[in-house]
Amino acid sequence: MTDPIEPSTSCGTTVIHPRREPFDHGLLPIQKLIFSDPTQSLTALKKKLLDSSSNHRVDSAAISDSLQISTDHAKLLLDTLASVHHSDSEPLVRNEPGQNDAVGADVHDLVLLLYIQSYKRLLPRSHKDSASVADVWPSTSAFDGYFSALSPLQLMRSNSRRFMPSQADEEAHQLLYLQKHLGNILSLLAEPGEGEGEGEESLVLTMDRFEHLGFLVQFGDKAEGNCLSQSSPFFANSDPDMPAVPVPLAQVHDWLMQNITSALEHISERTSAKENGPASATDQDVAMTDACTVSAKSSTSTRDSSFIEGISKSSYVKHASDIKGSSVKVLNCQESTIYVLAPLRYAIVYGCSDATIVLGAVGKAVRVEHCERVHVIVAAKRICIANCRECVFFLGVNQQPLMVGDNHKLQVAPYNTCYPQLTEHMSEVGILPTVNRWNETLALGMLDPHDSLSHPAGVSDAQAESATCVDPDQLTNFVIPNWLVGESTGSTKDNPFALPDAYAASQLRNQKSLGELRQLIQEASLEENRKREFSSVLHVHFKDWLHASGNIRQLYCLQGE
Repeated sequence: MTDPIEPSTSCGTTVIHPRREPFDHGLLPIQKLIFSDPTQSLTALKKKLLDSSSNHRVDSAAISDSLQISTDHAKLLLDTLASVHHSDSEPLVRNEPGQNDAVGADVHDLVLLLYIQSYKRLLPRSHKDSASVADVWPSTSAFDGYFSALSPLQLMRSNSRRFMPSQADEEAHQLLYLQKHLGNILSLLAEPGEGEGEGEESLVLTMDRFEHLGFLVQFGDKAEGNCLSQSSPFFANSDPDMPAVPVPLAQVHDWLMQNITSALEHISERTSAKENGPASATDQDVAMTDACTVSAKSSTSTRDSSFIEGISKSSYVKHASDIKGSSVKVLNCQESTIYVLAPLRYAIVYGCSDATIVLGAVGKAVRVEHCERVHVIVAAKRICIANCRECVFFLGVNQQPLMVGDNHKLQVAPYNTCYPQLTEHMSEVGILPTVNRWNETLALGMLDPHDSLSHPAGVSDAQAESATCVDPDQLTNFVIPNWLVGESTGSTKDNPFALPDAYAASQLRNQKSLGELRQLIQEASLEENRKREFSSVLHVHFKDWLHASGNIRQLYCLQGE
């Protein structure tokens, strides 16, 4: 009989957290990946995959055959696993885009990713005053569900953001999910021990199998370098030259359950203290004006994320030195231009409208959700677009853009900007400028089985609406103002992603036409009153174009200067 092991979540010590990345970026709306009995199904699947492999790794062909899914979906599963994996030393993570089959996926990591496909996202809390949210946005095409019942401006003014799931709410929800399923998850990683006993009593976890749990949980606030075994009492300080002794499964289960329980209590205590204490700065009303000064706020989380929230009718810029952590969330911004000119691992854009959002270089994954009339410009390895309307995406992406959920009137275009540090930032996070799959969109299910909100019956297998390509003659370069970057940005000829031939030819024609027009104007001998009339006509048409194209937002930056 061993002494009980104390959890690591007491005051002053390290707290266990769920890893957000698999839950934020690793869930795919593919029905065949969601099992009614995941333990039984995945136990049989794991055995089949291990029997077919000599090194515990499988490629897309083996995954496709075992799960009875298409090869494209099997490759997508590999890409998804690579994008949310916890270890940068994992061969699948280090591989170049399109080469994942060369190394394959570790069966145990794959099984964990498949298991959490049963996860349901947290429901929003109901609003206590329905009358205060009667004036919803956008009036002509409101999304289903409470999240989009309010405009970003209303969210800031009414304090109703308190009724949306907070980071603590989501973390508690994920911990409860792991608590409920921990026994099943551990059994998928366990193996028979050499001692006495039968069935589950004989199961043990080796140090290597235990380390796979780092895919789902971490100790402390830093995601990078998450070596789970060194945070445990079982394998910490093990001799690297001697194999660590396997630990009984029940002992690991009890220790993790104690840690999860302590973490949930810790979250509950913090939430209670916040609700009973004075309102924090992030909960207070913020005066929103039409001025170009930033009237909302950005905050940094202790969990390795920066937040940009509630920016309205403003311009806002974040550089690499301003980002504390490796991920950014841009939430509930409207009628603004947001610049995040930094190397990142993950990014989420949620609930924004009538805005332009420039994300520097995102090496893992970007998710854009519940946005309307937003222009997103991003260099990334991977992007998922869900439940968006009338948005345009200017992409430099190494993987196929995913379209999921209830999308309408989306457009995609090749990447169209540059800033001085872009190439350096792309290199830092592993984005290849030679691979751009911007127009190879992959549409998955219209309905998200991971969403807890109810859906109309009869459309569960409907495919999401894809996107059309921006006409080459309509593509314009997006110039980031020099004063935002402190040096000349150069021109978009410095764009690290080569423009497709049709777009390059159109730009050359436009430049030639512009040159000819300039020459005609210079050579024209107009009387002074005719010059003023001509100038007035040009200004009127230019102003109309600014409004029609949405480029009027860029003037907020110049006015701010």
